[in-house]
Amino acid sequence: MVDLPRCRRVGWADIDAWADRLAERIRAAGAVPETIVGLTRGGWVPSRLLCDRLGVHHLLSLRARHWGVTATPSGKAELTEGLSGSVAGRAVLVVDDITDTGESLALAEDHVRAAGPARLESATFLHISHSKFVPTYYAEEIPRAAWVWVVFPWNYWEDLATLAARARELGPGIDAVRTTLLDRSGLDVSRADLERVARLVPLD
Repeated sequence: MVDLPRCRRVGWADIDAWADRLAERIRAAGAVPETIVGLTRGGWVPSRLLCDRLGVHHLLSLRARHWGVTATPSGKAELTEGLSGSVAGRAVLVVDDITDTGESLALAEDHVRAAGPARLESATFLHISHSKFVPTYYAEEIPRAAWVWVVFPWNYWEDLATLAARARELGPGIDAVRTTLLDRSGLDVSRADLERVARLVPLD
């Protein structure tokens, strides 16, 4: 059985709105951090946008990999790179793009907590209600019954390549793949985009 999830492609207008909303909620809580830790790779852009809106200049990274359309072989969340700098004694906000199972962000918080921050909170643009981990702040909650695979601008080509390769199993050729993605995933992509993806994965 080919796994083709329903998808929601979001644009930069959505991203800006979520970043604004998160920044407002963090300011309203009186919790502007001294350091933001971006959970890579998905949290890189959200982290930078929040730094810009909150006036935070100390930005660190922490890398995790997880299951999904771009799955790790184990199907579990894994931390693959540690903190890129010190957070000892600082007010820290750990940021990712979405909490789905929440495993990646939970692992990240545990790792950062062991590094001795004075305060530790977390934030995501999107929070799926079935996630076992609930971030301190999130911009939008998606009910469990409305779960979709969210295609962010920063991983559009990666996700499209993976989804298109799976769609090809139901019928080769760019036009067939395009129809399958629309019918099965609700993802409306141009032929030009699939021609570009075909340089990465075979679609014929």
